[in-house]
Amino acid sequence: MTVDGGTILATGHGRPPLAPGAAELAIDVGGRWLTPGFIDLHGHGGGGHSYEDGAEEILAATAAHRRHGTTRSLISFVANPLAELEAQLAVVATLAGADPLILGSHLEGPYLARERRGAHNAEFLREPQPAEIDRLLDAARGTLRQLTLAPELPNALEATRILVENGVTVAVGHTEATLEQAQAAFDEGARLLTHAFNAMPGIHHRAPGPVVAAFDDPRVVLELILDGRHVHPSVAALAFDSAPGRIALVTDATAAAGSVDGDYSLGSVTVAVRDGVAMLRGTTTLAGSTLTQDAALRVAIREAGVSPADAIAALTTVPAGVLGLEHRYGMLAAGFAADAVILDHALTVQAVWADGRPIPRAAT
Repeated sequence: MTVDGGTILATGHGRPPLAPGAAELAIDVGGRWLTPGFIDLHGHGGGGHSYEDGAEEILAATAAHRRHGTTRSLISFVANPLAELEAQLAVVATLAGADPLILGSHLEGPYLARERRGAHNAEFLREPQPAEIDRLLDAARGTLRQLTLAPELPNALEATRILVENGVTVAVGHTEATLEQAQAAFDEGARLLTHAFNAMPGIHHRAPGPVVAAFDDPRVVLELILDGRHVHPSVAALAFDSAPGRIALVTDATAAAGSVDGDYSLGSVTVAVRDGVAMLRGTTTLAGSTLTQDAALRVAIREAGVSPADAIAALTTVPAGVLGLEHRYGMLAAGFAADAVILDHALTVQAVWADGRPIPRAAT
């Protein structure tokens, strides 16, 4: 693979026939795996830093995930008052303008079902209104990439239409939706299911629910938090079989990802992390994860029995495609971003390049 700046110029096998001095640096991967850089559609922090806490914390958290192979990230925010969300979107818009590795924002709230709110503060949940959607779009300045909503809420389908018209990927999630309500959202342009199986009705033989609606719709991608806790590996295998080429492995990571046990903030709530499991303090409600995408890859292959090609696609081409960025990210091919990860045969990250630049290796 030949790289110039942040773009791949050419790929092939073996050592490229370059003239002496034609390349500033040549790297021999020594038989290890070379994959595209990973893309995380959904995360809230890492390395002890929360995306909710401003620009410096966002940069520190994304740096922690880059050492684990995540070269492009969406910055996810939980439900907050509208003015606070506007301010957060503006911060990410500025960061994305300066750092191409930040793809934009993901609003996981506030348009969620109270009964399925998970770690979101119920005080800040609300029904979508077109005027509010316009305010959020204006604040993001073209960098709101994804928004999760419960399609059964009043005005949710109208909000979906407005968001899709403005280039936002709409996700169904934190929802009590029936099969039919999820199908209606997908027909209006929603193209993603936020952390499938979590914070939504399960599959019932007389009430299939949103997961089956997503399985049945070839236009829809399903997020999976594959840490072995949010979704059993056997169920993850079922998802990969039921929606081939449409699974995106996400982290939904809190600040505790790549850090230590303790108490962490997630918006206005406190997350207690014990033995690597993140829960809303004082409850048994899962509140994000401590996952990194390289760890999700290992669970997919070793525990769920997913093929390496399908597991890597779930970190690369699939998330790029659902964001409409498949022309630039997710592949090692000429014209694509120079994002790459070297993995050893234990699927441990050995080296990372993002936008053509080496990323310091994760501490072991």
